[in-house]
Amino acid sequence: MSKVIFITGASSGIGKAAAILFAERGWNVAATMRNPDHATDLHQYPSIKCCTLDVTQPDSVRQAVDQALQDWPRIDVLLNNAGYGLFGPLETVSEAKLMDQFQTNVFGTMRTIQALTPHFRESGGGTIINITSIGGLVGLPFNAIYHATKFGVDGLSESLNYELRPFNIRVKVVAPGGVATDFAGRSLKQTMDGASPYDERIQQVMAAFSKRGGQYSSSEQIAEVIYEAATDGTDRLRYVAGKDAQDLYTRWKDMSNEDFFAMIQQAYGLNQ
Repeated sequence: MSKVIFITGASSGIGKAAAILFAERGWNVAATMRNPDHATDLHQYPSIKCCTLDVTQPDSVRQAVDQALQDWPRIDVLLNNAGYGLFGPLETVSEAKLMDQFQTNVFGTMRTIQALTPHFRESGGGTIINITSIGGLVGLPFNAIYHATKFGVDGLSESLNYELRPFNIRVKVVAPGGVATDFAGRSLKQTMDGASPYDERIQQVMAAFSKRGGQYSSSEQIAEVIYEAATDGTDRLRYVAGKDAQDLYTRWKDMSNEDFFAMIQQAYGLNQ
């Protein structure tokens, strides 16, 4: 029997690329998203079933998991991919934007894990793959809230390994660098609603991020790393995905905090 993967945020970007890759390699795919009508190109794959899921709504999570378990008797892998970036100074963020960032990136991940862990435990095991970011391992300017969510999911994943390992449930983290998706467009929101004292530095940082675009990975390349994490049968926890992410992470590990901070200050034009 073909294995089954349950994917959140499958309408575009990494989630969509992963759904297609797994389907093409013989898996059944529960591709969940807020608006399944937008995933017309996924419907051409008989092994992909699209389902409505809003990770910020507990009832929606339960209903999507129940639907997937009606479609297939066993789910083997949960891929928590739904998320977005919130860019800008912490000082300027509204309570609503702050809570929505955590609802989507952190609490939504927790909800799907809670919903599927009993199934994994009762069926003898499974794999949970959480998409974080190099931003879950290394901090960059004006991304404090986003980093807080991704560092949070990384810590969540590490701790869960201890409590779920006795049930043969592996927890893994895929941490991409820059990805050539619409993440920086539709999936990137700003904390600012108008002018702020940080505007000049924000422009410097945004210009520096733009220059990095040529180093970004494709969604398909990140999907390959996800497939590796799902199928390699190892206890490896973290998969840093993309050359830019690997290079940055290596520097972070090899340099003192002070030297790394100074390097980032210079790279983003913040030491002027």
